[in-house]
Amino acid sequence: MPPITIYTKATCPYCDSAKALLRKKNATFEEISVDGDRDAQAAMAVRAGGRWTVPQIFIGERHVGGCDDIHALDAAGELAPLLAG
Repeated sequence: MPPITIYTKATCPYCDSAKALLRKKNATFEEISVDGDRDAQAAMAVRAGGRWTVPQIFIGERHVGGCDDIHALDAAGELAPLLAG
């Protein structure tokens, strides 16, 4: 399984939903909180092609987007192959 990184904020329900989906898939992930950390959020935005909202999710080096994006990948049957590497 490739490494998974998810950038989050503590009070974000979309972050919770994305993490719940990853847990349901038995995927381990590194969570990086950007709460109150402008530098971390700016670094996330650079890595995410300018996107400042959370969550931002990466599987390996691939940016898969946010909550809606990861759920759409799952619904299309494309998430499991990404997680498998």
